[in-house]
Amino acid sequence: MYKLLIRPILFWFDPEKVHYFTFSLIRTLSKIPGFPSLFKSLYSVNDQRLEREVFGLKFKNPVGLAAGFDKDAKLYNELSNFGFGFIEIGTLTPVGQEGNPKKRLFRLKEDSAIINRMGFNNGGVKEAVERLKSNKGVLIGGNIGKNKITPNENAVDDYKICFEALFDYVDYFVVNVSSPNTPNLRELQEKEPLKKLLSSLENHQLQTINHKPILLKIAPDLTDSQLLDIIEIVNETKIAGVIATNTTLSREGLQSENKSETGGLSGKPLTKRSTEVIRFLSEKSNKSFPIIGVGGIHTAQDAIEKLEAGASLIQLYTGFIYEGPKLIRDINKAILKKS
Repeated sequence: MYKLLIRPILFWFDPEKVHYFTFSLIRTLSKIPGFPSLFKSLYSVNDQRLEREVFGLKFKNPVGLAAGFDKDAKLYNELSNFGFGFIEIGTLTPVGQEGNPKKRLFRLKEDSAIINRMGFNNGGVKEAVERLKSNKGVLIGGNIGKNKITPNENAVDDYKICFEALFDYVDYFVVNVSSPNTPNLRELQEKEPLKKLLSSLENHQLQTINHKPILLKIAPDLTDSQLLDIIEIVNETKIAGVIATNTTLSREGLQSENKSETGGLSGKPLTKRSTEVIRFLSEKSNKSFPIIGVGGIHTAQDAIEKLEAGASLIQLYTGFIYEGPKLIRDINKAILKKS
C-alpha cells in the first residue's frame, strides 16, 4: 500500500515539506486511540531471538532508525511503534541553527537515493533534552556535532556541551565528524584531531558514576589507510564502536537529472560501499569492536549482507523513506529465518 499509493502522492511534493507533513501526520494518528496498537501489529516483530546485547545495551531487535530523521527528538516514541529496536536522534549541536539555505534536500528517484545538504539544522541540544524527558522506554542514541561557526580547534568544547546535556537521557552517543555539509567538519576525521576528540570525551566520562557507550560515525569515502587509522584510534581510545557509514560525496553511476546537486548522497548507490567498509573494519580489526551498519538498506537481503559482513546492528534512513515501514518487519523476519 505504501509504495503503490502513499509514496507516489508524497513524492509529488518538495521532500523537506513532505518530511514535516509526515511528522505531523504520524503524530496526529498516534494520538487517536487504537492507531499505535495498529502500527505495532502491522510492523513490529516480537521474538526473543531478535534480541541483541551490544556494547552493554540490550536491543529488542537489531533494526534501528538512523540519525537525521528525528533530529530534534520530536517523534521517537511514535516512530518506535513501527518496529524499530532503537532510535538515533540528532545530529544535535550546542546552539540551535537553521542549517544551510533551502532548497537542500533532493530525491533521486531513478537511483532510489537522496542528496541532502541540510547542515545540522536543529533546535539545539537543550530543547531536545526537554523532549527526551518524556521517553516511554525507547532505546535512544544521541548523535552530536559542532555548530557551523565553531572553528575546528574548538570543536571538542561543542561535543562536550552536547555530551553533558544528553548524558542522562540517551543510552549511547555517536560522534559525527563525517557529515559533508558542515564546512571543514570531515577534517576532524584525520588521525590526530579525531584521537584528541574521542579521548577527551572518554576521559570526561571518568568523572561520572555511569558509563555511556561512545561510537564514531565515519564516511564511506575513507581510504583503506584511513580505515586502518580508524581501527587504531578505536582500540586506543577504547570507544565502544563505529557506525559505518554516513553519506557519500561520490556520484558514480547515478542516472537522475539532479545528480550534480552538492551534499551527501544516501540510498541504493551506497549499498555496496557501506557493506565493503563494514567488512574491512570487521576483518582488519579481528572483530574487536561492534559496528552499526547503515547505508543503502532497501531490502531485507541488504540488511542480511551487512550483518554477515560484520555489523552487529543496522540502521535505516533512505530505505525507510523509499520502501516504507514494512521494510522493518521484513528485515526482522528475514533475520529470524536465518537464526
